[in-house]
Amino acid sequence: MAQSAPKQSRSGKGARPPRKSGGRKVALIWIICFAVLAVLAAAVAYLLVILNGERILSANLNKLDLDRSTIVADANGTQIAKISIAGGNREYVQYKDIPQAVRDAFVAVEDKRFYEHGGVDLFGIGRALAKDVVARSMVEGASTITQQLARNLFLNADKTWFRKGTEASIALALERHKTKEEILELYLNRIYFGNGQYGIKTAAKFYFGVGDLDQLKTWQIATLAAIPKGPSIYNPYKHPDNSMERRAVVLRLMTDQGLITEQQRAEAAAIVYKPTMAMTSTSKFASYTDFAIDEALEKLNLTEEELLSGGYTIYTTIDTAAQSAMESEFSKDANFEKSEDDTPIQGAMVIMDQHDGSLKAMVGGRDYQKSGLNRVESRRQPGSSFKPIVSYGPALETGDYTPDSTLRDDKICYGNGTYCPTDSNGKKYIGAVSMKEAIRESRNQPAVWLLNEIGLSTGVKFAGKLGIELGDEDKHNLAIALGGLTNGVTPVQMVRAYGTFANGGQLQDAHAVLKITDASGKSVYTFKAPGDNQVIKPMTAYYVTEIMKGVVSGGTGTKAQIGGRTVAGKTGTTQLGLKGASSSGNRDVWFVGYTPEYTAAVWMGYDKTDKDHYVKKSSGQAAALFSKVMKKALEGKPKQSFPVPDQAQEQPTPTPTADQAITDLTGAYDSEQVSVSLNWTAVPGDEITYKIYRQASGESAFKLLVESVTPSAEDLSILPDTTYTYYVKPYDPSTGKEGAESNRVAVEVTSELEPTPTPTPTPTPDAQTQPPSEGTEGPDEGNQGEPTPEGGQPTPTETSTPSAMPTPTPSGQPTESTGPVARATASPDALPTNTTAGEQKGKKG
Repeated sequence: MAQSAPKQSRSGKGARPPRKSGGRKVALIWIICFAVLAVLAAAVAYLLVILNGERILSANLNKLDLDRSTIVADANGTQIAKISIAGGNREYVQYKDIPQAVRDAFVAVEDKRFYEHGGVDLFGIGRALAKDVVARSMVEGASTITQQLARNLFLNADKTWFRKGTEASIALALERHKTKEEILELYLNRIYFGNGQYGIKTAAKFYFGVGDLDQLKTWQIATLAAIPKGPSIYNPYKHPDNSMERRAVVLRLMTDQGLITEQQRAEAAAIVYKPTMAMTSTSKFASYTDFAIDEALEKLNLTEEELLSGGYTIYTTIDTAAQSAMESEFSKDANFEKSEDDTPIQGAMVIMDQHDGSLKAMVGGRDYQKSGLNRVESRRQPGSSFKPIVSYGPALETGDYTPDSTLRDDKICYGNGTYCPTDSNGKKYIGAVSMKEAIRESRNQPAVWLLNEIGLSTGVKFAGKLGIELGDEDKHNLAIALGGLTNGVTPVQMVRAYGTFANGGQLQDAHAVLKITDASGKSVYTFKAPGDNQVIKPMTAYYVTEIMKGVVSGGTGTKAQIGGRTVAGKTGTTQLGLKGASSSGNRDVWFVGYTPEYTAAVWMGYDKTDKDHYVKKSSGQAAALFSKVMKKALEGKPKQSFPVPDQAQEQPTPTPTADQAITDLTGAYDSEQVSVSLNWTAVPGDEITYKIYRQASGESAFKLLVESVTPSAEDLSILPDTTYTYYVKPYDPSTGKEGAESNRVAVEVTSELEPTPTPTPTPTPDAQTQPPSEGTEGPDEGNQGEPTPEGGQPTPTETSTPSAMPTPTPSGQPTESTGPVARATASPDALPTNTTAGEQKGKKG
């Protein structure tokens, strides 16, 4: 039987031939080629990295980054400070003289794999790369000690891929040419420790006064090791709290790596650094220079080292005459009350030109060089100096009140009886009182009553307009009327807020830096003014200025008077409130005030208040310091005038008559100038002048002393151990008519030290009560000036206003003074009378 033919497929074609292997071979060849090329590329790249590092290293092996100094100048370019850290303040120390504990600490913190890698830590790079990918930018450095040394020697601190690559190439080259010991020695001598200090030995001397590194204690070593991560924020001199937190992190790393025991860690972490340990030197304008540098750092977003070694020029708004005057007065112990021990009472002051916000002078502390704490930026409780910001100012802004409006000074409790403001005036709760009298005598109940009337939200919003944002805790607490704030305010904030009153209601940005140029002279920053920033009504600013002029002319701020200058301002104190300490003591005393030219804020107190360290005197000493500094700062400057809005100018200006007699004439003896300073409130009228009459003890009649065009005068023709009595008459040259005789003031000048009894003047027609004795601000010494006490105080609620009651006249309070004394007393002679404040209406219309 014949064999059948093979069966074909339906398509008529035979079976599929086997697949060829040629395609696989071609793909494999390509893969191999790419791999070879990748290896070659990597090798070439590595070779280029090595060669680049070798090239840079060989060309700059002996370079120690001789940077250019940064200059701080005034507005005209005149140098006021040179930040000479080019090459750094450095004392070199050899590796063998660096204790093992110091070396171990820095390795533990900065590069724990230092002895294992060859200059670049691949594990660290992988960790940093992951973070950079997540953040989509260079946020993690991952630099080894060798890389940090390379950067400090040859590069800048920019976090860019190119810089990191160059840094790595130099680090690899360094590792080939230097031993680990040599690299660590260079690093510890080159690293920046803040405040112009380079190197471990120099830093140890500066921060601790330790010249022998073997004498460093564990907590000191950890403190130093904490600095390189952020020299401007972790150095203990300027930022002790930040330093202590970072030190704790360092100590934990040292413990985890077995360098110290848990007990050693706990003991080292608990020690509090005292800035007085630092070995500082005195430099002129230090507070202002540091403030300007901090502002420049913020504007340029640079590190401290980059700014101070980059050859920049920082043009500032400083008034060197005002700055010198302030530093001179702060150097005099007589301007501050004496402490019971070696911890001195502190102080801070700042002057601002309210017209443009330029900061003209500042001092951050009596021992600023030792403490490094610029207290013009420290938050403290403002006491009654906050009343115009949160009570009187916002009430006037509503248009429902004027300086003559009647407020209430009654015994009222708020918050269901839990908050009962009081004060230490000779006579409390006088009933009806005008706004101008309430602030003149710094009475507390009227300020709280008024805030309750207008509403807390109104006061809080007004403060925000002046640049002071209050926290949520403050928004429901009537104690803010008396400066009882949760976080306090800084002198810079206060001077800016008061500057708004002085500038017709326009808020300016407080600034010290005008412009910054780089090393080539190119401008890299220029201050831009906010323009028209009218935040409150011009009439409100005018009214606030008028009532605060009364504080200085005859209220709690008389010591702030400046002969020949118009001054408005407010005192402030906060009660001590500590068990075992005097109930009359204070935590803080303030005077914030202004002339038509400058605004200034003065604070005095202790950095840490306790039963042994508190202010024993009141705000008169702050007002006196204001006067002394501002008098010198304004010497030679043309006199200006406060803005007067059209609404005020449209009001009728009566000719001075007997009904408009001056009722608040005050006199004080200035022992430094050997003169009697006279001040009073101006009488309404165009081209009004003032005739001052004087009678010396032993003389039978008054004689015309001088005629003044301003509501102030100085009597330089005086003799010691003589009493002079003065009165003033307003005079209209156009009619030749004199007004009525003012109250009389007697000033006794003696050279002996004696207590000053309280003056007991006859009440004037415009004042139902006698102003507190100079230097005494009783109303500010109540616990209502403090924030909510420990344990919590229920939120005050609105309370109905009591009915009107008769207004008694308070008696004076005794004070003490030292040095040649001026005893000011009002004459018992009869004075003209008119409508009293208690009879005036409470609101307009």
